[in-house]
Amino acid sequence: MAPPAHRTTAPRGGLLRNLPDYEAARTTFTWNQARAELAGMPGGRINIAYEALDRHLDSPTAHRTAIRYLPREGDPVDISYRKLAERANRFANVLAELGLQPGDGVYCLAHRMPDLYAAALGTLKHGCVFTPLFSAFGPEPIRSRVEIGQPVAIVTTERLYRRKLAQWIRGTPSVRHVLLIGPVEDTPPDTLNAAQAMAAQSPEYATRPMDPEDRALLHFTSGTTGKPKGAIHVHEAVVAHHITGKLALDLHPEDIYWCTADPGWVTGTSYGIISPLTNGTTMVVDEEEFDAERWYRILQDQRVTVWYTAPTAIRMLMKHGPELARKHDLSSLRFLSSVGEPLNPEAVHWGRDTLGLPFHDNWWQTETGGIMIANFPGMPIKPGSMGRAVPGIETAVIRHTDDGIERIEDPAETGELALKTPWPSMFRGYLNEEERYRKCFVGNWYLTGDLARCDEDGYLWFIGRADDVIKSSGHLIGPFEVESVLMEHPAVAEAGVIGIPDEVAGETVKAFVSLKPGFEPEDVLMKEILALARKRLGPAVAPRQVAFRDRLPSTRSGKIMRRLLRARELGLPEGDTSTLEGGKE
Repeated sequence: MAPPAHRTTAPRGGLLRNLPDYEAARTTFTWNQARAELAGMPGGRINIAYEALDRHLDSPTAHRTAIRYLPREGDPVDISYRKLAERANRFANVLAELGLQPGDGVYCLAHRMPDLYAAALGTLKHGCVFTPLFSAFGPEPIRSRVEIGQPVAIVTTERLYRRKLAQWIRGTPSVRHVLLIGPVEDTPPDTLNAAQAMAAQSPEYATRPMDPEDRALLHFTSGTTGKPKGAIHVHEAVVAHHITGKLALDLHPEDIYWCTADPGWVTGTSYGIISPLTNGTTMVVDEEEFDAERWYRILQDQRVTVWYTAPTAIRMLMKHGPELARKHDLSSLRFLSSVGEPLNPEAVHWGRDTLGLPFHDNWWQTETGGIMIANFPGMPIKPGSMGRAVPGIETAVIRHTDDGIERIEDPAETGELALKTPWPSMFRGYLNEEERYRKCFVGNWYLTGDLARCDEDGYLWFIGRADDVIKSSGHLIGPFEVESVLMEHPAVAEAGVIGIPDEVAGETVKAFVSLKPGFEPEDVLMKEILALARKRLGPAVAPRQVAFRDRLPSTRSGKIMRRLLRARELGLPEGDTSTLEGGKE
């Protein structure tokens, strides 16, 4: 299929000017060069919010639109860099008046709205640690993260507070303040109307200089067992956020940039707030959730030039066919990129055929803090590949040995992907889990837990996850968290959760349960269990299917063997079953 008639490729080549010589860039690049691109603060200090906002205020960028906010209904609202800085300053002054100190935790649970961005940046300005939470989480995932991180303040909306926090938050000793952003019809007891409080504050605030190693961000990521892990990131991470925005996403000040990731996830913070602002771009913020017609209309009407989205969204657009796309003028698009889960080759080809541009996949993790591997603008795409390492990042595919690890040289062999430390956005620890953090490293190599291979040209190919975290619509779901809620139902004796392939979401959650004596596997009971999970976990995390089993495969110690559940569900080889209780079933 030929590219759409309205597409032209000639002007685009001149704008894709980053990394014209990848090999030369890898040879000459240093992180000190990247640091020099930022303003910094006296005495070697730094602050993410200073680099995102303050350093632009004595330049023409101050009057450029920082956020183009698209409400569900009504006209777009443009907020300049100066106005965004003033809103962030007012929020920082609110935190100061409330007595928050540098290092205190501020959690934010909100939908995409301007004051979410002001709260994030104001939190960083004041030297507090910002933690985003996904607004679709149910009460239990929120509560577990609050109990782990012990924030001093929570920023949310009145609706989310009443639905997901009000019943338990007062019993959390660390939380001294709940600030409500967005419309507030009736301020609940023990909460603060943030809009009113901000209006009473000065629009001036001297951003606090921070040590590069001071904590700035706490991002939660789910493991296969136990509670969610809190990955700690520092202010120096902004060095990587800024430079990878330029090198991997090709951001320039004249761009209109749209990152569709929710700010509740690390992508929506690193590349939906920090990187576009440090690079002086205009970023589109859409309040509404996915709608194919609306998305195409945004790309057309807002003249988006750089679009960063997820494979799930691309697959959903693909299901609508090329006709819908071709009803819109998408000629402003210059660069398309994808992250969150592996991007299948068909999506790359679909982008080229339907939109006139291919999607450039890239790879990183919550722990890496920023893009580590990418299909860069100036190099050929190998559909299905993650791309090549960002300059300044050394990768290796390794195998474990009795003495440690060794690099795999055979391009046909699969091993674990490892990254050589350090780099600025590397996580500095798991909150309160030092031993777990140490286990992520062997010498000066960070072990990602992802399986990959590296071909003759240095392109890396994702094979799979070494553990069994579920990736659904770009979200990481820890099975243990889901299983714990299922076990609360009085009929459930055991629960095991796996991800099963889904054409749109990548994976969806399926639960297997065995019942206590006296209960029968009936449709009514299945619906009760699903309803409990949706209420407690939210629809983004809860299983979509429940299957009853007389017995779940487990180790002799009682741990459910999710690998076997998945193998049997998908008809895959089961491998070694010697650790099963009673042997192979």
